[in-house]
Amino acid sequence: MSPSMEGDEAMPAAPYEGWLAAHPPPRRVRLFALPPTSSDYAVEDWLKLPETGERIELIDGSFVVSPMPAFPHALCAGRLRQILIEAAPEAFEVVATGNLEVGEDGLIPDILIGRAEAMLADVTILAAADTVCVVEVVSRRRDYEVKPPKYAAVGIPVFIRVELEGGPRVEVFELGEQGYELVAEAKAGTVLTLDQPFPISFDPAVLVGTRSR
Repeated sequence: MSPSMEGDEAMPAAPYEGWLAAHPPPRRVRLFALPPTSSDYAVEDWLKLPETGERIELIDGSFVVSPMPAFPHALCAGRLRQILIEAAPEAFEVVATGNLEVGEDGLIPDILIGRAEAMLADVTILAAADTVCVVEVVSRRRDYEVKPPKYAAVGIPVFIRVELEGGPRVEVFELGEQGYELVAEAKAGTVLTLDQPFPISFDPAVLVGTRSR
């Protein structure tokens, strides 16, 4: 049995004899087995992955695993989603981290706005054709360099990017002939007013800091 503490007796730093035998360290295991493939992974492979609590995206034929975002990132995304929900017409639904088919990629935006009819149809992944807007709260370079061109290539009309560092700053892009074009931006202390994907106005300051009541 484990030695007990009596009076001022110090607890030993090492476990008692036999403790390690009774409590072996956990074996290293893989979270899931990847489906075998002789080429790049496809969206079908991505959809077969089990839920692990991590964000796993399919980018250029490879699975990219990201940890859960920091709390300021998560709070910002949650507050913006609530603003969008309150402004959205019934024809649209707003979700956080939904599966989105982007050509041969499977991406997970921080916020996804799609047509309600498609999103209520018990689907696992939303088609780009049923998507009207995606939002990324910047945490990695691919939020600048990789994801926006892919969203534009499949015709998603509106892309919103939120920069927390030195901000918050919200940038709104609409799809043009050469890809996304910046149509509006605002920092904390100013009001951002949009017509697309639906009319909405807010001060980016509400996305961070103490929650207003």
